Amino acid sequence: MSDKTLTRMDLSEAVFREVGLSRNESAQLVEAVLKHVSDALVEGETVKISSFGTFSVRDKAARVGRNPKTGEEVPISPRRVLSFRPSHLMKDRVAAGSAS
Repeated sequence: MSDKTLTRMDLSEAVFREVGLSRNESAQLVEAVLKHVSDALVEGETVKISSFGTFSVRDKAARVGRNPKTGEEVPISPRRVLSFRPSHLMKDRVAAGSAS
């Protein structure tokens, strides 16, 4: 596994190089896209990006968990969680990239 992390700055730089917008416009475009995606998820919408995957929000019910160290039962409150399901194309691409 790689220790490299793709950041917003990396995305902005890629837009700058590949699309030809200014660095400032590239950063604004990346921010606008990320804000639009996050706003949709906050509203409970599903975000599907073709050939990449689907982001969705699920409601998880309250349950009783257990502290593995002590065995003590601990209540876990209900919450909303973000899930991502990669497309089959993304799965295939990642699998092919890891095969040496």
